[in-house]
Amino acid sequence: MTAADLLASWLPANEDPARPLMTLSTVSASGYPDARTVLLSEYDASGFYFHTDSRSRKVADVTRDPRVALTLVWPGRQLVVQGDVSRASADELSWAYGHRSRYLQLLAWLNTNEYAALPLSERRAVWASFGDEHPGGTLTPPGTWDGFLVRPVRLTFWEGDPDAASRRTEYRRASPTDEWLTPVTLAG
Repeated sequence: MTAADLLASWLPANEDPARPLMTLSTVSASGYPDARTVLLSEYDASGFYFHTDSRSRKVADVTRDPRVALTLVWPGRQLVVQGDVSRASADELSWAYGHRSRYLQLLAWLNTNEYAALPLSERRAVWASFGDEHPGGTLTPPGTWDGFLVRPVRLTFWEGDPDAASRRTEYRRASPTDEWLTPVTLAG
């Protein structure tokens, strides 16, 4: 089975509104690893896309060191992606924002340190007011909306089984533009 076939069987279609969560692991300015959960916006033959606020720590991390790992977990399965990050195109940014839930579209606008510092009752009031001022379908991405493409150099598909030993199937390539080498099956 090719890496593309395996990805297609494990990941939901890009039009599926239920997007999987994944852990994005980076290296911080201090040299320590950092991890946080983001949505997999979409994937294609180029790689895996995620979107975030351009002022976030993760953007600083990937700008400084564009090598990352992504981890997606399901019951009995795990996919780990190692790859190189680049910024997504303007068209992709627009597509991804348009396919976000209303909640996540509003969050992209209101996700600031100042807003987060407000007491809960004030946050709810600001949220409701902003939502009322911008009915569904009228929001465009804020200027802080940013997106990234992770071009994989390694894909590790882990499968567990309660009645047998787990195993990993690993696909590697020398660079994100090279062909995948023959997959290797390893002990879990």
